[in-house]
Amino acid sequence: MRFVGIDPATTTGFVALDEEGNVLVATDVRGEGKRIPGGISTGMLVSLENKVYNLLRPGDIIAIEEPAVHTQMAVTAGMIHGGLRSMIYRKELEFVDVNPQRTKGFVNRNQRVESSEKKKHVAAGVLEHYGFEHSSDNVADAYIIARIAQAVYRVKNGASLDLYTSYQQRIIQAILQPEAKPPKSKKGKSQTVKRPGKPAAAGSHIQNTEQTLLF
Repeated sequence: MRFVGIDPATTTGFVALDEEGNVLVATDVRGEGKRIPGGISTGMLVSLENKVYNLLRPGDIIAIEEPAVHTQMAVTAGMIHGGLRSMIYRKELEFVDVNPQRTKGFVNRNQRVESSEKKKHVAAGVLEHYGFEHSSDNVADAYIIARIAQAVYRVKNGASLDLYTSYQQRIIQAILQPEAKPPKSKKGKSQTVKRPGKPAAAGSHIQNTEQTLLF
């Protein structure tokens, strides 16, 4: 059994840990092919997907980071994130999604810092918590995500939450027991139902319309 963390991007971070948390794989994955300005070509995307597919193993317990909100390369991010999830599906494996804020929060690095310092800030948290460091920011993030996969699996299978810090406990519980969103309703205006060609009269039938949206 391995615990795998994936940080999707044009250069994707991939980390696999054994059951004791020892690093088995820690690498950047980049597709080969013709580059295009501000995005990723089809050839590079397919190459990236194939490389990740070949890194996955039967029985892997996987966590993968979700796209960041308001990313500047939304289309490219969507292609990469969707493609990598397809690779996991093709391997007949399952995964949990990890919000980028939870990745940072798992090593207590949600504090506000300058944009240019964010990656170093998170890398310092990884080193402080686990003694792990890597030259690639993508791999450092993937390492945290792999640790989240490990923690979620262990707690789900009976391990005590007390093994983790309070901020890690909140993240584990949020993944295992996502808050159910109440259904939202959209109320329409009261409409008068009348026969064509005739004015509405007193006592006309009134119909209140309500549309329920399910998510």
